[in-house]
Amino acid sequence: MQELSLRLDKDARNLTNALKADTKKQGSWGEMVLERILEESGLVKGQEYFVQESGQHEDGRRLRPDVVIQLPEGKHLIIDSKVSLTAYQAFVSGEDEAAKARDLKKHIDSVKNHVKELNEKNYTAIKGINSPDFVLMFMPIEPAFALALQSDQDLFNFAWERKIVIVSPTTLLATLRTIESIWRQEKQTRNALEIASQGGKLYDKFVGFLVDLEKIGTNLNRASDAYQEAHKKLSSGKGNILTQVEKMKTLGAKTSKSLPQQYLELED
Repeated sequence: MQELSLRLDKDARNLTNALKADTKKQGSWGEMVLERILEESGLVKGQEYFVQESGQHEDGRRLRPDVVIQLPEGKHLIIDSKVSLTAYQAFVSGEDEAAKARDLKKHIDSVKNHVKELNEKNYTAIKGINSPDFVLMFMPIEPAFALALQSDQDLFNFAWERKIVIVSPTTLLATLRTIESIWRQEKQTRNALEIASQGGKLYDKFVGFLVDLEKIGTNLNRASDAYQEAHKKLSSGKGNILTQVEKMKTLGAKTSKSLPQQYLELED
């Protein structure tokens, strides 16, 4: 998580000049960072999280949260990326203390405005979403997140009162790894239940197979007994069938075939 945070912070510095004057690009960059963290989390896209899924709000509005995390038991967690880069960059690069103080206030105000904006969207009221009564607001720049919380210790409560939890790359990754662990445990439990179910079915099939095998054995024994009885009538006792048939040939019956040698030996 530390390496990821350092890499993301380096990316932020490299992209600052290109992004600081374009809020749309800032938003796209934040979403890209969010997707990178999701990939690092071990969750599977399209199964355990969904990006830019459109949904209908209870009041009829169409909303498109950045990410919807699928949780076990049909529950969800919503994440939305908000980038507060311009004022933060001005604060970091500034040298005049008075200007830095103004930029710091602008940075905190920018974060608060994002919180208010996200609260007004009310993502948790999207139809088909079974989410806790809060949304995760992702700040992709770790130092900007830390600076805002350190400078305004009421910021977290300000967001929580509006049903928003502010997260950074580090805290979000830890959260997502926890969710991935829950999913792994859930899958193992499902597999164990499936194994138990399949094992029970296999046992029942095996019992049925044994019953059928016993029936086959019984029928084979009956067939053997019937064969022996028929064979006795064919070759044993006075006036058996072989004797009578061969006698007919001896008496002059016209035939084109002869009895097999083993049956003639039985007659003898």
